[in-house]
Amino acid sequence: MAGANWVIEVNEKLEKMMDTDNSMEEERWKKRAIYKIPACVKDLNKKAYRPQAVSFGPYYHGEEHLKPMEEHKHRALLHFLKRANKPLQVFVESLAEVVQVLKDSYHPLDISWQEDTSRFLQLMILDGCFMLEILRIATHALDDYATNDPIFSSHGKLYIIPYIMRDMLMLENQLPLLVLVKLVAVEIGKEEDEEFINKLILKFCFPETPVSSLGSCLHPLDVYRKSLLQKHAGKEKRRGRSSRRRHDNGGNIIRSATELSEAGIRFKKSKTKSLKDISFKGGVLRLPVIVVDDATESIFLNLIAFERFHVGAGNEVTSYVFFMDNIIDSERDVAVLHSRGIIQNAIGSDKAVAKLFNSISKDITLDPDSSLDYVHKNVTAYCKKAWNEWRANLIHTYFRNPWAILSFIAAIFLFALTIVQTVYTIYPIYKNDASSSPISSPPVASPPPPPPHLFSKPPFPRLHH
Repeated sequence: MAGANWVIEVNEKLEKMMDTDNSMEEERWKKRAIYKIPACVKDLNKKAYRPQAVSFGPYYHGEEHLKPMEEHKHRALLHFLKRANKPLQVFVESLAEVVQVLKDSYHPLDISWQEDTSRFLQLMILDGCFMLEILRIATHALDDYATNDPIFSSHGKLYIIPYIMRDMLMLENQLPLLVLVKLVAVEIGKEEDEEFINKLILKFCFPETPVSSLGSCLHPLDVYRKSLLQKHAGKEKRRGRSSRRRHDNGGNIIRSATELSEAGIRFKKSKTKSLKDISFKGGVLRLPVIVVDDATESIFLNLIAFERFHVGAGNEVTSYVFFMDNIIDSERDVAVLHSRGIIQNAIGSDKAVAKLFNSISKDITLDPDSSLDYVHKNVTAYCKKAWNEWRANLIHTYFRNPWAILSFIAAIFLFALTIVQTVYTIYPIYKNDASSSPISSPPVASPPPPPPHLFSKPPFPRLHH
């Protein structure tokens, strides 16, 4: 009986599908923006995806270790409403107009949140107002908080807000940007302005970087990602197809930074900080400057996860991490890039930076149409030139450590002495042979004797007596 019911149910769904086109399914997938990360991805680094200080949205709401921040959320809401001088109901009504859009942003969303719209709206407003207050206190002072406030004060900026920022950039801990846009529009009584929210987030994440237009964004993590990829100069080159992984095909190996340097390639800083601003020309590989700190691993893993699960997001961050992993094998490679000002190490040893890039690239898949394929092919072709291969082998064999260098110099010195000794051995033999076999000169005819009168004295005059 159960089997018959299932057959009927499938047939009904099939009939509905036959009557509709693909646009409905496309619209359904398009609404999703915030995802739960599956265990197969989380198991590699669980801490990187789990908030430690505050929850935003439904996925981690109510977890025991995050409950202490709930008190501060309610306090931030009161400050926000007092400053706006508008009743809470106005904000609730504004978000109620788009509540289904907000629900559809989460994939999946638990049935309890789906059914209880009032509770879901309360969560969106409470978390949204708290996020806005955090963004504002980090960029300019709010004078309605106490100077010794544990969160919204100079003390909070120094000790608490860095942890909140890291949690704010986790994929499972996102709020739809539409929540912030609606709240601010009601607060200031003006039309919705997405760019204003984008700039607020950028000033929070990059306080010393000029802010420019990003267009429509999905959530704070999407804003952060687009800012990393913003490139003001030049055009992105996308050519050909790229290799999958470094170890898949020996002919497509991307060499490490140390090996590239040995082959005569020089490293320089790119003109911009965009992760897409990687180029190779005339033996110079240009890379954007990156600051590696305690939050770098978590941020990159969440950006990679977003590109992995959100269809149409792009693959630029994944491609960058893949490229960096391939040119960084050990602390020597980090030292090469650090000496050129490309990597700014804020976590300690070069070995720790190498381990970071090698770990975050595990199990990632590179798009065969990656924008870095053109750079990769040019670098590989340069390294395969005969002179560059000979140079790299010479440096790798003889100049990796002081003893090898001394051995190489000694070998050259001995070779020179051998040549000198050979010359001095051959030269006397050549000289003796030359003296014992002189070359005879042709005979020269003797001049005829001069006439006698030319040299004979005239006779003395005879004296007559």
